[in-house]
Amino acid sequence: MEDKLAASLNLPPGAYVLDAGCGVGHVAINLATNYGFRVEGKEEHHSIRTPGKPDCSSENGLSSSRTLRGQTFDGVYIMETFVHATDPEAVLAGFFHVLRPGGHLSLFEYDHELSDDSPEDMVRSMRQINEFAAMPTNSRSHPGVFRQMLEDAGFTDIVVRDYSDNIRPMTRLFYLIEYIPFLIVTFLGLEHYFINTVAGVQSYRGRKHWRYLAISATKQGAY
Repeated sequence: MEDKLAASLNLPPGAYVLDAGCGVGHVAINLATNYGFRVEGKEEHHSIRTPGKPDCSSENGLSSSRTLRGQTFDGVYIMETFVHATDPEAVLAGFFHVLRPGGHLSLFEYDHELSDDSPEDMVRSMRQINEFAAMPTNSRSHPGVFRQMLEDAGFTDIVVRDYSDNIRPMTRLFYLIEYIPFLIVTFLGLEHYFINTVAGVQSYRGRKHWRYLAISATKQGAY
């Protein structure tokens, strides 16, 4: 998926790229090492600096562009972190602001088609996952929503690629590993403490209801 992310960004070596929500920096390091990007990572709660590698500094890249004042980037990517945004429209406006004209944005996220008419246990689990894992945007990520958000933010050349078939074998593995713990957790009502176990099982059980998407877009203008 990191290789597909690099292809989605479609930028040359030396491009200055923002990793919004870089975690401990694995994706940033891969893109810097294997694709020659100059990556700046933003993450809450911790600071990481690896000699000769990207800097993951302790700033919130999801709340406001104020943490990046005066900086512009050739590309911005966010991998499975956009769903944690409390104000996704403001996040995309911030990305648009810090991108140079002609710059590229890539989002790798899930969307889903669960509704109140879907199986009750899956609807309940989805609500728990959104709440306990702090993923408010996930409750809004129905098909077409991300594209509309990007259009509203001013992005063009939006391309949506569906990589669900690549992801489902991993969710099946999670299901096989976590099913027995899942039964114990749900029986004892411990979902709040083991929400990743719930997500691991229900993601495979609900595999017909979600898609794993790579969405690329461009800020109009000459690169």
